[in-house]
Amino acid sequence: MITIGLVGWGDQEDLYPAGTPASRRLGMYARHFSVVEVDSSFYAILNPDTYRRWLAETPSHFSFFLKAFQGMTGHSRGRTNYNSPGEMFQAYLDSISPVVEAGRLKAILFQFPPWFDCCQEHVRQLRAIRKWMGSLPLALEFRHQSWYFPEHQEGTLAFMREQGWIHTICDEPQVGQGSVPAVLVPTDPDLTFIRLHGRNDEGWAQSGAENWREVRNLYRYSREELLEWQGKLAEIQALGTKEICMIFNNNSGGDAAMNAREMMSILGLDTAELPPRQLDLFAEGDS
Repeated sequence: MITIGLVGWGDQEDLYPAGTPASRRLGMYARHFSVVEVDSSFYAILNPDTYRRWLAETPSHFSFFLKAFQGMTGHSRGRTNYNSPGEMFQAYLDSISPVVEAGRLKAILFQFPPWFDCCQEHVRQLRAIRKWMGSLPLALEFRHQSWYFPEHQEGTLAFMREQGWIHTICDEPQVGQGSVPAVLVPTDPDLTFIRLHGRNDEGWAQSGAENWREVRNLYRYSREELLEWQGKLAEIQALGTKEICMIFNNNSGGDAAMNAREMMSILGLDTAELPPRQLDLFAEGDS
């Protein structure tokens, strides 16, 4: 099985009629996709009522791929409002409990920063995180190439299998140590993630630029590039994973929704009808 979704729902203008208020967008998004990646959970540990509201706005088959809070992945470099890692992790678990209890958690994404390299200290951190998070499904995404160096790759994948981490395969620019290759190997028999960040080499590399966040994922995949993934998906499935979840993150220019729909079409998956983009002033009206 292959499921497809996007990072966030607020900015996906192609999915909504003009003027659709923010409060109605998630429900409309769920007509097009059965999963969404929640990015806001990275920036703050949300109130459980926020998740309860999202659950109420979406059908029972709809699931949430939640990003781990930045303090849990080291992005905040230790600067958080919590007295200890244990307190922070428990606050996050309490926060997401409505999604877990509803059975609508796809997984929690632990995306580590570019300085999180392959070393014993960081392996110990991953073991500790796995213990703190219990039996919840956890997806792992690296941003440092060293985890996939020839001398480390097999050990990295074996460690993920042993510890119960779901492999997150990335499609992204290859522009230095802050980029990881697309290693088409599942580590979990039930689920594998693919996150498509675009292939904007120049934007990806400009981490110090003022508009970096605006251009980092500014990219529209061509049909030929999406067709490449059709064969790659078959390769991953053949290695043994029941579900592949593709998440499009090329959002900077609003391209994710249309690329995701095109990928669904390539795979023979049903796509919901899009709303008209604007009122046709010259259409024949009622007399």
